Amino acid sequence: MITFDQVSVQYHDTAEPALRGVDLTIPEGELCLLVGPSGSGKSTLLGTVSGLVPHFTGGVLHGRVTVGGRDTRTHRPRELTDLVGTVGQDPLAHFVTDSVEDELAYGMESLGLAPEVMRRRVEETLDLLGLAELRGRAPSSLSGGQQQRVAIGSVLTTHPRVLVLDEPTSALDPGAAEDVLAVLQRLVHDLGTTVLMAEHRLERVVQYADQVLLLPGRGEPPVLGEPAEVMAGSPVHPPVVALGRAAGWSPLPLSVRDARRRAAPLRARLDGRTPPPPAVATGEAVADVDRLAVRRGPVPALRGVRLALHAGEITALMGRNGAGKSTLLSSLVGLHRPTSGTVRVGGLIPHQARPKELIRRIGLVPQDPRDLLYAETVAAECAAADRDAAAEPGTCRALVSRLLPGIDDATHPRDLSEGQRLSLALAVVLSSRPGVILLDEPTRGLDYAAKERLIEILRSLAAESHAILLATHDVELAAELAHRTVILAEGEIVADGPTPQVVLSSPAFAPQVAKILAPSPWLTVPQVVNALATEAAS
Repeated sequence: MITFDQVSVQYHDTAEPALRGVDLTIPEGELCLLVGPSGSGKSTLLGTVSGLVPHFTGGVLHGRVTVGGRDTRTHRPRELTDLVGTVGQDPLAHFVTDSVEDELAYGMESLGLAPEVMRRRVEETLDLLGLAELRGRAPSSLSGGQQQRVAIGSVLTTHPRVLVLDEPTSALDPGAAEDVLAVLQRLVHDLGTTVLMAEHRLERVVQYADQVLLLPGRGEPPVLGEPAEVMAGSPVHPPVVALGRAAGWSPLPLSVRDARRRAAPLRARLDGRTPPPPAVATGEAVADVDRLAVRRGPVPALRGVRLALHAGEITALMGRNGAGKSTLLSSLVGLHRPTSGTVRVGGLIPHQARPKELIRRIGLVPQDPRDLLYAETVAAECAAADRDAAAEPGTCRALVSRLLPGIDDATHPRDLSEGQRLSLALAVVLSSRPGVILLDEPTRGLDYAAKERLIEILRSLAAESHAILLATHDVELAAELAHRTVILAEGEIVADGPTPQVVLSSPAFAPQVAKILAPSPWLTVPQVVNALATEAAS
């Protein structure tokens, strides 16, 4: 169905090709998972299938990509819309109408489908993706995860033979991600749709893949093969694979169920032992939310929220899409005026404070990092951040290098991958070293290596008495990093306590290791590895 014939892509003003030496075929009716480190060329490869590369992005495409017999060099993206459906990393870039229902119908209108067919498919898609209650809402008013589902639905209604997805579950809560993946499974198994999907959160998707295509980066050739075989040597892999490697399992398990079947001896080795408890913050409260209620238009987004953030404490804020996580973070930086209740940060009332005063007290990295980026180059962005924060020149650039090494100073921020843009935005915020740091989906677009670097930086900031609140759907991140986890539902806090206590009691928010080794209280692979090393040493 999709054939790459010696494909390479070179963008203008870049020293190295974004993609090189891709020579392989993806059969019809299979789900192929595209993996690799950030910046390895995944988005570029997806763009060659839809025709966006090079017709829209520019650059030079060497070799040939054919989809269903059509050469993407001679067929522009609009000439492939009946064959290829594409959902990119940024769902807002897809939207052209004023309501969810119209958005789902737009692609079918462009193809000239009959009204009765359009109506039926819209209703089917609303039900498939759990969007029925949102049908009249404007896409711009939805949460990031809801927007992601609408973007996927707008493509599904046209019934493409090939579906190209760039991180489709990155903004979704665990339940919504399972729903989307179940839909993709049905498309592959029942309709023979070919799905090519790039995703960093491999713990969610690798068990569903028929094949895995690894782009190692650093000039190494792509690898296409069976998921377990590719994962055995892949530099990026989910916790279940990391646990299998640590335990010496062969073949490696790809799902929690497979790992549980193998884990009895490992559970026996760990029996009677427990991981060290998370640190308890003893610092003063640096931000306080008391009985906060916020309305966004007619929608009550927050209802009576009470939350205190303490110096040196990392708090994970979790909950389904639309629960109010982003609204709470925005309220803490003064972007929303409380309907009732109060918010105080370091003695300031955020929505009344001057931005210059507030920036040294609290900083927010939003879901869309482009909201913070306005300069023409990475170097200019970092220099501006240093000036705004009155920081020593080079502070921001050093942070960027720690998060994602190898980003060129002359690169325009819009030419960075989603994960690279996020790293740059985070560095901009951290340059002023605010006492309270807020992050909205900070691992969206980050590979496992970049996530580990982010974890190191956030831990060091907490050790320096910064309070950190991160809204996330990444249960693995919360398990490894957070001292405390708060769960929001319908604008109200329904759980608040030490991370092990909260996540172990919730099947939806439990990490893979906890599910594999239950009822033992282990959360992460490093905890297990350290315990096994201690056992071997003794």
